Amino acid sequence: MSGLANISVIGAGLMGHGIAVSFARAGHHVRVHDTYAESLETLPARAAASLELLGHSSSETEKALVRIVGDASLADCVAEADLVIEAAPENLEIKQGVFAEIEKSAPRECVLASNTSVIPITSIMQGLQHRERALGTHWWNPPHLIPLVEVIRTEWTSEDVMNRVMDVLATIGKTPVRVEKDVPGFIGNRLQHALWREAISLVENGICDAAAVDTVINSSFGRRLSVLGPLANADLVGTDLTLAIHQNVLSDLEDSGRPSPYLEELVAGGRLGMKSGQGFYEWTPEEADALRKRVSDHLRKLETILE
Repeated sequence: MSGLANISVIGAGLMGHGIAVSFARAGHHVRVHDTYAESLETLPARAAASLELLGHSSSETEKALVRIVGDASLADCVAEADLVIEAAPENLEIKQGVFAEIEKSAPRECVLASNTSVIPITSIMQGLQHRERALGTHWWNPPHLIPLVEVIRTEWTSEDVMNRVMDVLATIGKTPVRVEKDVPGFIGNRLQHALWREAISLVENGICDAAAVDTVINSSFGRRLSVLGPLANADLVGTDLTLAIHQNVLSDLEDSGRPSPYLEELVAGGRLGMKSGQGFYEWTPEEADALRKRVSDHLRKLETILE
């Protein structure tokens, strides 16, 4: 058993509140700290909405909410923690500062984890006195709906700590995956952005428009990805055929090693996606909200189907 019963989450935002919900619905007591009072004040309502989205009844929601306690003091929040998960903004200095404070107040045996998408865990944890108890846990957005959590080892992380975190994540219904080397983007984001790089290149080079890219993915291999990963698919069609295709196509794929100039132009021109109303597509607030709801509904239904 992992022995990680008491959970502390640093950051009550989108990721932090979802992580807290994931543990609380599985029976863990969770303390949540945030420097912004408003984030703590709205935490119960946001957690309740997420629990209801997961299909919890009113009584189940109430039982889970009792297990989530907001705390304005970071020191108090981590004082009795078995596992601390930091979900602060994606800024190296902020994360390093948070862990310096955590280490002052958390128990010596407490496991320390950082939730980040791309910042190397080694860089975040290098200043700690007891680095063997620190690792990365990359949760995917929204964390209460996406099962995957990447567990990232640094050069100092002990095998016991890796195993304990893998175990506790499995017991709350997550699908943990070990990342044995701390590389930028870990596993998921390296794969995702390799796809995005080629998708953007197709549009940039006039091969098709954005809608065609998304239609091709949504209407073909995207439909089977949740049950047939790329390497299992390679075995299905045969590694010989996979090699033959690679010999013909890989040399023509985007490989500049830098962000797309087209993407840079979008950002420079203020076309920031849904938050600005323009990106690869034009978005009204209603269209953006409808797509977000469609994604949430799909993820909830998919979880039921796969179970």
